[in-house]
Amino acid sequence: MKAFITGITGQDGSWLAEFLLDKGYEVHGLVRRLSKPNYENITHIKNDVILHTGDLTDTASLSTAAKKVKPDEVYNLASQSFVGASWDSPIATTDVTGLGALRVLEAFIRDNDCKFYQASSSEMFGNSTGIINEDTPLRPRSPYGCAKVLAHNLTTNYRESYDIFAVSGVLFNHESERRGLEFVTRKITDAVAQIKKGKLDKLELGNIDAKRDWGYAKDYVEAMWLMLQQDTPEDMVIATGKTHSVKDFCEKAFKRVGLDWKEYTVYNKDEHLRPAELDWLKGDSTKAKMLLNWEPSTNFNDLVNLMVDADLKRWDV
Repeated sequence: MKAFITGITGQDGSWLAEFLLDKGYEVHGLVRRLSKPNYENITHIKNDVILHTGDLTDTASLSTAAKKVKPDEVYNLASQSFVGASWDSPIATTDVTGLGALRVLEAFIRDNDCKFYQASSSEMFGNSTGIINEDTPLRPRSPYGCAKVLAHNLTTNYRESYDIFAVSGVLFNHESERRGLEFVTRKITDAVAQIKKGKLDKLELGNIDAKRDWGYAKDYVEAMWLMLQQDTPEDMVIATGKTHSVKDFCEKAFKRVGLDWKEYTVYNKDEHLRPAELDWLKGDSTKAKMLLNWEPSTNFNDLVNLMVDADLKRWDV
């Protein structure tokens, strides 16, 4: 089996590549041509995967990769994935995150016999008033969320129009020690490690009351793979079904190193406030549990602890 992963150097892409290699796959990945490529997340498996230079904004590079690889499965994980930055770069975000999915569908899927996974997001639902499942209306509140809705709907449209195996996994917030430093969870754990090591005095945060359904990315990539192993293509919500606030995350992270979070945290809501905030997100993954027999295996406390421990190790110099 051959798999092609866009975004292979990111958090999800690196975990998925590891998972598929363990399954015996030949793993290919798309990487952008940069003056200084960042292979940090795949350094340990770089010799085991086959990398192709390309970009989600460049149809020709995708078509070239598709003809060369002819994969059995395609996982579209690449995007401009930082929600906050999508207000600063809404056009670029829509081009990469939204239209990028269309270019992958056209290059790899439409005329080829392979399966397609689209990385959809809980951000598509906005401030939903209840627990979110596959039938919850889409009401995005950011350019990123809007771009993900476009990619999600295009995946559905191509599945219904061309009778292809294409699915969207609606993954709720999932973190790991490989999460980028711009994301609040990793910002917290990295700051905790630096404060513990005496390299930083304070952690600056914005809205600490925002609540999210946080899981472990390593658990979630298994669900991606399982969705492509089904006989019938089905979109599914992947979530823990439990919510915690940014404040909860912060408190537990500092507790891991024996510190009181209140003594080291300052607030700057003006600097970190988004034009439109999401207050609360909680997912219902009953469908995934029934059809995939999938459940998250890492709880919130363990997630926070493993992220803090990894950052402590990074700063142990």
